[in-house]
Amino acid sequence: MTRGNQRELAKAKNVKNNTAKSKQSANDGLTRDQIKERDAARMREKQQQAADKKSNKGDSSK
Repeated sequence: MTRGNQRELAKAKNVKNNTAKSKQSANDGLTRDQIKERDAARMREKQQQAADKKSNKGDSSK
């Protein structure tokens, strides 16, 4: 065998990557509407934080 254990190492690496990718799905068991509502809530929270940060920055410069 000219490749040594390179084939086995590559196979193990691919198995590890594929299992990590399958675990990344955060939408397991959620309907489309639930996903939209979750994402909308996150965006509202981010917008509120940005607005708070912007208002605090404006107050400190005066």
